[in-house]
Order: sequence, then C-alpha cells, then structure tokens
Amino acid sequence: MADPVGEDGWLALLDELSRTAGDLENRVGVVEQYKRALAAEPFSNKLWLAYCEWFWSLHTDCQNADAGWPEEEQLLGQELFSLEPAMDIWQQGAQATQYRLNDSHELWNRWISIELEQLGASPDEQKVERVQQLFLDRLQVPHAAWDDTSQMFSTFISKYKEAVWEATMVETTKLAKTAKNLYSHRESHELKLQRAIDSGSEDAVRSEMTSYLDWEVAQASKRNKKGLPTSPLILCAVLFERALASTTLGLDPAVWNEYIVFLSTTKRELQDPQLPGLLQVIQRATNHCPWSGTIWSRYILCAEAESLPFTDMERIKHAATNTRDLDRDGMGSVVEFYIAWSGYLKRLTMGQGATDEDLDVAEMGLPTALEDVQQWGKRRHGKEWKGDPLFRIERIFIQHLTQKGSFDEARAIWKKLVKTHADSYEFWQQYYLWEMTVRVSTAPPANATAVLIQAIHRKTLDWPEKMMEVYVRHCNNYEDVGGLLNALNSVHQLSKQVAQRREYEAAQYAQQQPEVPAQEAAESESPSGASKRKRESEDVDGAASKKVKSEDQDALRDEHLKRDRENNTILVTNLPAEVTQNKVRQYFKEYGVINSVTMSTEPDKLSSTALIEFKTPEEAQSALLRDGKYFADKQLKVTPGTGLTLYVTNYPPTADDAYIHKLFKECGEIFSIRWPSLKYNTHRRFVYVSFRTAEAAAAATQLDGQSLGGFYKLVAKYSNPANKKDREGAVAEGRELHVTSIDPSLTPDDLKAVFAKYGKVEKVNLLRTPSGESKGAAFVAFEKKEEATAALELDKTKLKSRILNVEMSVGKNFKPSATVLGKASSASPAPEADGDSVMSPSPAPEGHQNTHAQHAPSRTETTNRTITLMNIPDTVNDARIRALVEPYGEIVKLVLKPDHQGAIVEYADAASAGKAALALDNHEIAPGRKLRTGGMKDLFAEKPEVRTDRIQSGQGKKAPAAFIQPSALVRRPGPGGRGGLGIKRGLGFSAKPAAAASGSGGTADEGVNGHGNESKKPKSNADFKAMFVKGGTE
Repeated sequence: MADPVGEDGWLALLDELSRTAGDLENRVGVVEQYKRALAAEPFSNKLWLAYCEWFWSLHTDCQNADAGWPEEEQLLGQELFSLEPAMDIWQQGAQATQYRLNDSHELWNRWISIELEQLGASPDEQKVERVQQLFLDRLQVPHAAWDDTSQMFSTFISKYKEAVWEATMVETTKLAKTAKNLYSHRESHELKLQRAIDSGSEDAVRSEMTSYLDWEVAQASKRNKKGLPTSPLILCAVLFERALASTTLGLDPAVWNEYIVFLSTTKRELQDPQLPGLLQVIQRATNHCPWSGTIWSRYILCAEAESLPFTDMERIKHAATNTRDLDRDGMGSVVEFYIAWSGYLKRLTMGQGATDEDLDVAEMGLPTALEDVQQWGKRRHGKEWKGDPLFRIERIFIQHLTQKGSFDEARAIWKKLVKTHADSYEFWQQYYLWEMTVRVSTAPPANATAVLIQAIHRKTLDWPEKMMEVYVRHCNNYEDVGGLLNALNSVHQLSKQVAQRREYEAAQYAQQQPEVPAQEAAESESPSGASKRKRESEDVDGAASKKVKSEDQDALRDEHLKRDRENNTILVTNLPAEVTQNKVRQYFKEYGVINSVTMSTEPDKLSSTALIEFKTPEEAQSALLRDGKYFADKQLKVTPGTGLTLYVTNYPPTADDAYIHKLFKECGEIFSIRWPSLKYNTHRRFVYVSFRTAEAAAAATQLDGQSLGGFYKLVAKYSNPANKKDREGAVAEGRELHVTSIDPSLTPDDLKAVFAKYGKVEKVNLLRTPSGESKGAAFVAFEKKEEATAALELDKTKLKSRILNVEMSVGKNFKPSATVLGKASSASPAPEADGDSVMSPSPAPEGHQNTHAQHAPSRTETTNRTITLMNIPDTVNDARIRALVEPYGEIVKLVLKPDHQGAIVEYADAASAGKAALALDNHEIAPGRKLRTGGMKDLFAEKPEVRTDRIQSGQGKKAPAAFIQPSALVRRPGPGGRGGLGIKRGLGFSAKPAAAASGSGGTADEGVNGHGNESKKPKSNADFKAMFVKGGTE
C-alpha cells in the first residue's frame, strides 16, 4: 500500500492502526509507523503530538495491570516504553515544532506539564535548574502563546525560587526581546491566516498562506552590514513546512520548487544547521507531486551536486520513471526529467576524475534516454508524437559526441532530426551553428553551406526570410564570388516564391472566413418575433435616430474577420515587474504589426505577464523565437496564446466582471475579460475570457452546458473564428415576411387568419408604439420557407383600407440602441430553455400597455418623469442599466444609447425619477467611469466612445482617446417651464404653473424661462429637498 500524503492522511492511517492494535507487536508496529510518518512530515505538530501521546499512553499502560495487558507483555513493555525514552520523545517533538509560531505551544505546554509533574513528585535543585532552563529557552523562541508561557514561568519561579523572582523575570524579559519583536512583525499575518482557516475556505487559506510565504521569503533575503540574515532562516523554512503539510499547497509543485530554491540558495550562502536537508526535502516533494518533472529534474541536479554515487542516482532515476503520474499533464514533465538525467550522464564524462566506466555509462545511457522518451511519447500520444519540439535531449547527446570527436555520429542525429523539425528556423540555425563549430578552419565550410541551402529550400519553413538572410551573410563571409552569386540568385528566386506563398496563405485565410463565426452568429441572429433589426424608425422624445453608413459596418465586419485573436496571440511571462507596454511593443515590433498588448503584474510583484496580439498568425509564430531570450535581467518564456481564450455566452444579462470571476473561480486564474462594444449592436451578449494557463481554460470548458439559475444554459467554448455556424431562425431560413401598410384596426389574429391560407403561421409580431397603437408594420413567420414564398402573393393586395407591402425579412446587424418598455424582457440577448441565444427580447404581452400613455400624458409630464444617464461604457448592456435604475421606482421605458454613451430612463412618476437622479449622479459604474445625469440635449451632445486596442505605429503622435470622460456642467434643478426635447427638467420634477404674463404680451412660458419681463428665482437646495419630500408636486 502506498504511503499517505500530508499530515491528515497519515493521522487517519495511524488513528486506525492505533485503534486496532491489540497486542504488543501491533503497538510496536504503530510506533514504527509514527516514525515513518514523521520522516515524511518532520515538522507536523499534529503528528508529533499524536506520537508523543501514543508513546506516553504505552508507558503509563504498562506500569500496572489496569490496562489489561498480559503479564509477559507488561514486563516487556516496561523495558521498551520506560520513562526516559518517553520523555526524550516529548523533548524531540518540542524541538522539532518549536518554530511553528501558531501551534507549537500545544505540544510544549503538554510536555512541560509532565516535567512539572515529575518535578513535584521528587523535587531537587538539579531538576529545578533543568526546568528553569527549559522555560528560558522557550521564552527566547517567538510563538503565539508567549504571554501564557511567561505566566507559567513566573508561577514556577515563585514556587521554587521566590527570592530571585524579580531579578529572574527582568533578565528573562531582556532575553526574550528579540523573540517578541519577531512575532510582533508576523502577528498580522498569523491572524489573517487563522481567520481564513476559521472561514473554512480553502481558497482563502491558500491566498493568505501564499501572501505570508512571499513576505517571509523577502524577510529571509535581507542581510545586515555583516552579511548575516536579519531574520532567522528557520522561521521561513518552518512556514514552508506548515504550508506544505497542512494546506492544499502541499500538492502544488510551484510551492515545493519555491521552498527548494530557498533552501538551495541559503545553504550555498550560509551553513545553517537548523535548516532541513535539501535532498530530504526534494524527496518528500516527489512524494507529494510525483507528476512534476521540474521537481524530479531538480532532484537529479541536487543529488549530482552532492556527489551521490551512481547507484543512488540510478535509484532516483528509476523512482521517477516508475511513477505512473510523471506524464499526468503530458510529455512535458517526462522530457524535462530526461533532460536532467541526460545532462548528468554527459557531465559524468567531463569531470577530471572521469573513468572508462563513466564513459561506458554515458555511451549506454544517452541513446537509451532518447529511445525511452520516444517510446513513452508514442505510448502516450500515438503517432501524433513527433518528439521534443526543442530537441533538447538530442542536443545533449550531440554535444557528448562532439566532445569525444564523433562528428559523423553527431551529424547523423542532426540529419535524423530533419524529418521532424525541418519547418523550424530555430532548428536549422542550431544545425548550422554546430557545423560551423566543428568545421576545419582551413577548409571551406561546405557542410554548413549545405545546411543553409537545404533550409532555404524548405517550402514550409516558418521563417524563410530570416534563414535567407543568414545564408547571404554566411556566403559573404566564407564563400567565393561564385558561391555568393549563386546564393544571391537563389535568394532572389526564393523571395518571390515566399511572397507568393504569403499572398496565397492570406487569401486562403480570408476564404476560410466568408461567414460570421459561430459566436458572431449567436450575437446577430434571433428567432422570429425578436426585434433584431432596425425595423422601424424610433423617435425618442422627438430625437431622430442616427444611422451608420453601411460601408462603415462592412468595414467593421471585415476587420473583425481579419482579427483571429486566438491564433495571432502569444503569452509572454517573466517580464520585469515595472515594464511598460511601450517597452514590450518595442521589444517585439520586429516580428510584425502588434494589434494589442494586455499587461498584468504577478501577485508576487516580481514579474509581469503580457498577452500580445499580432496582425497575422505567421507574425505571432515568428515572435516565439524570443522564448528563452532575456529582457533586461529576466529570461522570458514565450508560448502560443492558443487554448487560453474562451468564448462565453448565455449567462444572465446583468453579468459583469465580478460575475465572470466568480463563475470560473474554481477553474483557475483569469488573465483578462474582454466585453464586446455595443455601439453598433446593443443585442450582443457574449464575452471573451482569457486564462493564464491552458489547463485553467480546459477546466472552464467543462462548465459548457451548465445550468445557471435554472434558466440559462451556459456556453463556454474555445474561441475559434474558424468555427463558422450557419445562421438559424426564421429570417436566416427565409421563413419570415415583413409586412407594412397595415390597417391600424387589424390585430395579430386578423393577420394570422389572412396569411394562414398559405401555410402554418408560427408567429405574428405586430409592432406597436409605447401607447399601444399599431405602427402599421408586422413580421409574420411561417413553419416552412416555401409557405413564406407563396405568401408573397399578398404583396400589393388590399386589406381593409390599406394596400399591403409584403417582402422577405432581411436581417441587419446594426442596432445602435435598445428599448425596453415597462416589464418587457431585456433587450439584451436572453437564452431560451435549450440554451440558444435569442438576441433581443420577446415583445411585451399584448395585454400590457403603458398605463401612462393610455391617459395621453403631455410631453411636459413625460419629460418630468425622465432622466438621462451619461458616461456609460459602450460595453454595458441595457439589462445592467435596468438592474441599476429599477430599485428607485417603476420603469415605463428604458432606451440604451451606446452611440452617445448614455441611456434614457422614463419612470412612472416624477418622484422616482428625482430619487434615481440624486442617487446615481457620480455613481461609479465601472472603474474610472462615473455616471452623470442631465437632459436630452446633454445626452445627444455626447460623442461615441473612441477607443482602440490596436497599437498604431509610424503615424505620429495622436491625442489618446479619453477613457475618463470630461465632466459636464452640473446644473441645479430650476423651475419647470415649457417641456420638450433638449430642455432639462430639474431632476424630473414638474414646475409649478407660471402666472399669466403681464401686458407685455409675453407668455407664461417666457416668464418662467427668463425670456419675458419676469424671471423666477431658482430654487435652493433646501427648497429642492422639501419639494422631493412632497413627492415632486410642488
């Protein structure tokens, strides 16, 4: 049976063994198991306390017959479990756990109580001195219960050395000053960690413990003027042990690796005997995380550094390869371990004392390592396995052969690698450099030239331009004029071929994108009855809606199709923490046009990560050549950004960043969330979520299809513009008719009866005004396309008093505003039961009409009940706005205007409007974006939000788009006057009717508005508040 992992696993096993131990042999067996457990978790307070209590119980049980032991076992037990070894175990446990600041007092207090009990039974001066020293030692160690220990010591001195009590306590306080300071610096971290543990949240514990570890490592790295640590290194080591034994961090290879690096660094600088042995820690790490190639490779390297004999090294190697988990996360860990093993074999032959036996071991081991990895890869991935893309083990073998002068054997390995790596510029460059290294200096580099010729003629080479540049430079330096001319001629011809290839690839890529991708189809299509198009011209309080030119829409759509973010993106990690986007762009600009750079600083503040989008996949591929290169003092890791981004939809309309983070919190860390602009289509409801790791993204896809709140069926799929989906619904399938010039008296049932003679009518959507009157237009959806085509016969036929216009519905993606009437569903896409996205709301029920409209309210009354919100980001949908404004009163109508960065909200009464305006003015709807309230004129004066994530180059300096909008003039509510578009009504309150105008001929309206002979004094804040209390009736 495999050993448990972690202190809880060992405690569960030992508890069961202790419970079933019915004889002396089994009891001794439990003691041996405790020793094994403590070897695995040597700093565990729980294990040490349980072991001490178990051994002490054996000691007490065998002292008399009350425990029921057989006489023979009792006598033998008195020898095995005597007082001296029992007390020694208590002391060992106290010493092992003394630097556990949070709980070491539990074991120590139990031990000292036994010592005091033994002292009380037979006191003498020697025993008193010994216990006093135990107290003094303990008080000089930082721990949470220091005050309790001090009180116990005070009681002890009062009892046994009362004459020197005061002097002893003063001296003790001086000795303990450092310990108290050390704990005081850590107390806040300990309290936060304890609160996280008490909350029962594993994530909270991980977060607090990680933060604590980062802080403690930083303290351990500080040195005084003498070069010595300012903080005991053992405190850092024991904190690592606490984290790895008692929390889920024990299964995180990154934390183990951090601990190993800490020990390796400090042991190299300082010889601290208190720190645990490095190899023992690494061996325990492999037990906790046997799938980590990083830890196994570190084990090999550290064992080699400790000069372990080959038999021990081979034992480590077999332990790694025999574990079933090494390839759990793919072949990366397998390759990483074999790189370390192959490097060790190669270095065996390089040392001064290398023997023939060492050479034989390397000669046998290196080819075997290559073969093992190849077989393992085929067993894991089948024929898809092509070997390590960076051919690192092969390069170690080549280096070994080169050192021993076996150039032909090394060249044979290079030629074998051509079969699987010939498309890589990096491979040919390494091959060429090797040939230049081993060439005879007096002879022309024929082999190196041949390598370059072979490389540039590879039609599928990832960076042929760079390879041709190397070829020409090589011929300039090493070939004669004939060779140089041949090179130039070849490069000239090949350059044209490469240019044609690039054009062909671009054309092929464009042809692959003729249709809107699946995610775009989901956002732009809807079933019949959902108002997806700009079907009728809407006039908001007399404001004419503005349309965007169709060519602008086409350009926008073409631009989107060209941007394949999933395949054009790279992830760059280990950048300097303080690096700017500008510096990152300059570093990568030689590889192509950079569309966007998303930066994030790591939690440890030591490095940052960037997600960089290029214009084409080829540019992104070439930028991978920066992998392993240095940026300042940081060695970069550059990987493709594929498999990191998900397309997510069918979540609640009110979802925001916080909701998305909460939804995927169990999957892994989110790097960025990208919401679509609603400027041209307010019915969009989807989001792109980029994770830090492919594993996290893969975990997130498992939520695809999950029910959210019993109504929404989540869609979470890898973002892939190449996945095109044919549009669905009545419009896309040619089953919907657009009917205009309808007699106002006709109802949906009347229209259904007229069109039913041509086939089964699924739905009739008769468009109405806010007052419930017919607009004279409708959409009629049939079950079949043929039925809709037949119904076109009704075009230009008379129905009642009107001549009908009947035509096929044409879908449009342009929807610059969203309108919600009363209790109608949100204009944001709402998922149906099957999870399909419906990109606009179903119309309000026929019976529901605007009650205010039924009483024909005046424009003044409507204006007084209406507020406008400005500075709304164009990524915020109407559902989120409705959730924001609805708590202040009943909504009659809400119009979202992303093209003006605002919204119009009509309430059922003026008091609600005033209350909302007061509460929402200066409300932060997004980081850095505060709402403003105003009138219609203010809203329509707002321009569309100008922002771009594309980095422009070579176009001179331009003023950056303002993300934080300029503040507008703040107007206080004044007396109402003539209502109408563009006239701001003070926070939605109606004005008191003005007196009749004087004989000057001016109207009452003029007098109120200051255009007549009289001007009414504006209300003060006190007047306004009183007016608000009265419900806006004043």
